[in-house]
Amino acid sequence: MASALRVSRGDGSAGGTRTTMRPGYGTDLAYIHHIGYADFVLKAAPGLLRILRQSKLRGGLVVDLGCGGGLWARELTRHGYDVFGVDSSPAMIALARETAPQARLRAGSFLSVDLPPCVAVTALGEVLNYTFDRWNGRRELARFFKRVHDALKPSGLFIFDVAGPNRELGRAPRRWSAGPDWAILLETSSRADRLTRAMTIFRKTGLSYQRSEEVHHLRLYRPGDILQSLRKAGFSPRQVRAYGRMRLDRGLAAFVARRRA
Repeated sequence: MASALRVSRGDGSAGGTRTTMRPGYGTDLAYIHHIGYADFVLKAAPGLLRILRQSKLRGGLVVDLGCGGGLWARELTRHGYDVFGVDSSPAMIALARETAPQARLRAGSFLSVDLPPCVAVTALGEVLNYTFDRWNGRRELARFFKRVHDALKPSGLFIFDVAGPNRELGRAPRRWSAGPDWAILLETSSRADRLTRAMTIFRKTGLSYQRSEEVHHLRLYRPGDILQSLRKAGFSPRQVRAYGRMRLDRGLAAFVARRRA
């Protein structure tokens, strides 16, 4: 592929005196993630909506953390919910504004954004694992769980998934993904509770491809530790292996945590 080297960096920022954001999901990667990896959200959406309705949450505000390009926000607004979406990547927020124009959106860190009173909070696709906010870790996550609990109305739900220590088990550490106008070379390395994803990204523009690079760092969490932290924050949590009919990949654990009435 003919290409000109161009390193894309997002410049997401968030309020709070302790927040230092790493670059992540610049323009090229945000575009590719939005069009090339939409299946996760679109296949999960029916099951997620069913969880909300079975809990008698048929309307009201849902906070979508790590909203990405707005696909889940769009599904929520189509089904009568109000949405406040947050993502650390301004490029993702720009896409979300087109995809889900009825949602209220903001670029920032999930750790420091002001959470409004709501009926549900969602964080889909390893959102809580990423260390774009350098302060992200076990202690900050425990504080965050408490803030989510306090923002939810009685019997409100917190639905999210996290990557665990076996996220890359059985996978090749170097692999390609490609679409009609893009390609990504992914190289992964992990140790203990850390996972690093280094990506070389190619996106077609005109007759040539432009190249960018991103490195994402994730903290990995054991499901049992997440359940314990949720209980300490005041939730009644349960772990699930699927969002409806969509089963999660190996190494992903999902949680449905209810604020006690």
